[in-house]
Amino acid sequence: MVQNTAASQEALDQLSTALESGTFIDIRRMLNGLSAADVAHLLESSPPKFRNIIWQMVESDQEGEVLGELGDDLRGTFLGNMDAEQVAALTDGLEDDDIADILQQVPDRVTFEVLNAMDQQDRARLERVMFYPDDVAGGLMNTDTITIRARLTLDVVLRYLRRHDEIPAMTDNLLVVNRADQFIGLLPLRTLLVSDPSATVREMMITDVQPIPVDMPDTEVARLFERNDWVSAPVVDDHGKLLGRITIDDVVDVIREDADHSFMSMAGLDEEEDTFAPVTRAAPRRAIWLGINLITAFIAAGMINLFSDTIEKVVALAVLMPIVASMGGIAGTQTLTVLVRGIAMGQVVKNNQAWLINREVLIGLFNGILWAAVVSVAASLWFDDWNIGLIMAAALVINLVTAGLFGAVLPLLLTRMKIDPALAGGVVLTTVTDVVGFASFLGLATVFYG
Repeated sequence: MVQNTAASQEALDQLSTALESGTFIDIRRMLNGLSAADVAHLLESSPPKFRNIIWQMVESDQEGEVLGELGDDLRGTFLGNMDAEQVAALTDGLEDDDIADILQQVPDRVTFEVLNAMDQQDRARLERVMFYPDDVAGGLMNTDTITIRARLTLDVVLRYLRRHDEIPAMTDNLLVVNRADQFIGLLPLRTLLVSDPSATVREMMITDVQPIPVDMPDTEVARLFERNDWVSAPVVDDHGKLLGRITIDDVVDVIREDADHSFMSMAGLDEEEDTFAPVTRAAPRRAIWLGINLITAFIAAGMINLFSDTIEKVVALAVLMPIVASMGGIAGTQTLTVLVRGIAMGQVVKNNQAWLINREVLIGLFNGILWAAVVSVAASLWFDDWNIGLIMAAALVINLVTAGLFGAVLPLLLTRMKIDPALAGGVVLTTVTDVVGFASFLGLATVFYG
């Protein structure tokens, strides 16, 4: 695996060099030897001026697979230049969930024309997947499954499989259904291959596997796959009727997208942000978040302004003031990150929330006392004033305890309000720790220095 990855990266490096030198014959030859995932990686790693060149050299029978590997932002850019006939051609042979992802990014007119170009059976299967949002099990599933009945013998099942030219990718189990197409169990292929051919499916199948409800959130689906080490899993409706299956490759995409979302949201960016997006598209997205941050900065500045007279009397306050706010911001971010991660992994529930809040407050108190002792001595010796050391110590303890409390409570409140804590939590928390830090430090200084 390591060797394959290294060889792939070497090929991508050679292709990048060929792009820079403009040797298009070499580019086409190299592209033909790459997988769809590697071509997609190359497209996402190239500046806009090279992307169109690479895309034009991708073989037509590989375009659909390459699009399926691209992020939404870049995929939408290429799809925006295609008509219905081109979209219909590149979806040929793709799995239903991949086709659904593509059609959700084209105009309704194009989607309608593509669906009309399909035969009735394929269209019905695709519409079943497109009916569900991307972030639930129904949006992840594909309908390419092999189903069998419990009354069959294993010998009959083997002969049935041999009639297929190929079986769906990542098929580790055959899905057992009744006459009403309701899911009743799994027959692992490993069991089928080594068991007595005269045995029946009913005797050999596994019945203690819970199928995935079609409306289950994709994050919960990912947790089930991780917990149970599944390769695939059946998806059913409210009546237990088999609708399709989810495979591990789609779950890996969910895990990666969730990780990207949490990471990018901390900076107010979309997880599908294109690294090489043009300035005209990237700048406005960042400007919005900078504007929100500017508002919170004015709130903190307004708090400082309330104590302008005290700062004029004791210049040292202006020097030391950022330390209190900075320490609170770091402590709050640590707590926020731990809670957001716990929520994402499904570890934070009602019966342990109070314990977590209490723990984070105690951690804030412990670290507040520890660093207050260090900072108070340093500040007192620096400015030869023990009063300012005591003020720093008290303000630091107050702000770190506040950071622990709000860092734990905020994501829980935002989650309850259906607001993404990764996106909104950082801005709110920074404002709180800045305001509390400045207010406690300057407020105490006002009391001490009159």
